[in-house]
Amino acid sequence: MPHLTRIAPEIPVSDLRESIDYYEQKLGFQNVMEMPDGGYAIVERDSVAIHLFLDDAKEHSPVGIHIFTQELDGLCAELQARGAKLMQGIVTQPWGNRDFRAKDRSGNELKFTEPTSEGA
Repeated sequence: MPHLTRIAPEIPVSDLRESIDYYEQKLGFQNVMEMPDGGYAIVERDSVAIHLFLDDAKEHSPVGIHIFTQELDGLCAELQARGAKLMQGIVTQPWGNRDFRAKDRSGNELKFTEPTSEGA
């Protein structure tokens, strides 16, 4: 039976260099690949890869992605200390997750999520 192992979303950004810097400095990702033409890059942190593509014509809307994590409180504190733009602090959701939200400079929303012990 087929088994899915990883997802690597492609998200639009208005300025690739600025976005790479933001993901590195504010969100703790590492730039692992950048196309020579400056139109595409991949940033990674742990087992999460995010593909950034230049959308200077603004043909795409910002997107939202969920990133599941452990030790949500520590991650939230780290991103706050790095100066990431948090849109929501940690909230316990009725469906059994705790999460917080950050936005990148292009308006893409990253929701960092951790199951609660009741929802696990």
